[in-house]
Amino acid sequence: MTEKRTEKSNARMSSIRAFLKHHMKMLPDSKAHFIFWSLTAGGLALDLWTKKVVFDRLEPGEILPVIDGFLQLVRALNNGAAFGLFSGKSYFLTATSIIALVAIFVVFLFGGSRHKLVHIALGLFTAGVCGNLYDRIFNNGSVRDFIDVYYGENFNWPAFNIADSLLCIGVGLLIISTLLTEMPARKHDQQHK
Repeated sequence: MTEKRTEKSNARMSSIRAFLKHHMKMLPDSKAHFIFWSLTAGGLALDLWTKKVVFDRLEPGEILPVIDGFLQLVRALNNGAAFGLFSGKSYFLTATSIIALVAIFVVFLFGGSRHKLVHIALGLFTAGVCGNLYDRIFNNGSVRDFIDVYYGENFNWPAFNIADSLLCIGVGLLIISTLLTEMPARKHDQQHK
């Protein structure tokens, strides 16, 4: 009886070791970690620094022209998401940001991607989420925006910040990465039909 238990225990330990060995191979290598964490830390630092500089430099209502007739710096607080969606729902937006961060970490750590472009995109995306999450937590649920793009009186894009830009760039790179990896796979599938 004891021998059967030992055999079952050894078999179970063997399967656990095989499972861990297989999944350890899928974890990102040191280059991927360097890219991801460097972009996350650098992007977050840049976002928080630019917000601080602009909000310390400008008085409420003050405008600092950068490119006359196109780009200016302003102080704007947004208690919603992009384009003011979900205004006043800071708990929902904070929870959504935390869930997004967990999802990004899971994809980075266990997604098995070996493409640098994906690691870059995930690092930028993480920096953007962290920058706006920091504001929501430490700025009464509002995000500090300061980049104002406009064209005359007819066109004025909602103010945004570096974190928003990093989010958009990250999403764009993920889309490009998906297209680049799917195109060769489709060609390969068509050649083997």
